[in-house]
Amino acid sequence: MPVKIRLARRGRKKRPFYHIVIADARAPRDGKFIENIGSYNPMTVPATIELDRDKAFTWINKGAQPTDTVRALLKFKGVYYRKHLMRGVAKGALTEEKAMEMYNEWIELKEAKIADRVEQTKKEREEFWKMVSGEIKPKKKIVDKEAGDAFREGGEEATGEDAPATEETPAEAEAPAAEETPTEAEAPASEETPTEAEAPASEETPTEAEAPAAEETPAVAEEAPAKEEVKEEAAPAKEEAAADSDDLTKIEGIGPAIAKALNSNGIGSFADLAGKTPEDVKAILDAAEGNFGGHEPTTWPKQAEMAAKGDWDALKKWQDELDGGKEVS
Repeated sequence: MPVKIRLARRGRKKRPFYHIVIADARAPRDGKFIENIGSYNPMTVPATIELDRDKAFTWINKGAQPTDTVRALLKFKGVYYRKHLMRGVAKGALTEEKAMEMYNEWIELKEAKIADRVEQTKKEREEFWKMVSGEIKPKKKIVDKEAGDAFREGGEEATGEDAPATEETPAEAEAPAAEETPTEAEAPASEETPTEAEAPASEETPTEAEAPAAEETPAVAEEAPAKEEVKEEAAPAKEEAAADSDDLTKIEGIGPAIAKALNSNGIGSFADLAGKTPEDVKAILDAAEGNFGGHEPTTWPKQAEMAAKGDWDALKKWQDELDGGKEVS
């Protein structure tokens, strides 16, 4: 019976780990096996390898053939180095005691290197989390002045939390007559907002039945060009708002459907999302049409803040640690 030393896959989707097994070469990869001699987890840094070296050495001497990946693992753990030393013992080049002494020294040196690598990875991870949490500020990047001014203007337009989610909101924010335009809280959410703001109070305005026909004619004539000006200003304002919007799907955990739901609630840029709390985003997802209640936006505002600042390298490194936008404990 041909015997092979192979890997048997375990774990869930995109998070695999493997058992190192002795199995019949005709058996399926994840099927029946003779003996389990270790495990291999490639998802950690460095990769975690647990191996019974004595059993692996015994099966190698019996003629078991490892796969290419398992052969590399056995060399890394010193099984083939032990086989090399035992061949020298068989030829009389050195004694068995000397060979085992050399083998143990090699194992101790190898394990020390692995321990140093684990400590180095732990320190790198701690420094990264300190940088993300704000204890260690990331290195400032030189940003184009014009791009920074454009970004700040877009952030000021989107900071109004009470602004209604209507199509004419960008036009109202960029209206040139700032002194005559009422605040967003006072302005009624309707299509005729600019003209109604300039009109006198309802108590001073006569009704259609009371007002003479001669007085209505000039009023209509004066309001007509005002409406045309608002429409002409609204078109470029909408184009500028579309140009300032960000691709929210770059945030880990946000897909096109969720991005559309956030846009419909006034969150169209990274700065908008960074200004929200995870509870606010969760409430928007629960109220939106679609099955978005299972998503956890705990890291979305922080990711958006990093994206708005332009810290893409740190954001990419953090996203590699996340699982669908959620922190992995």
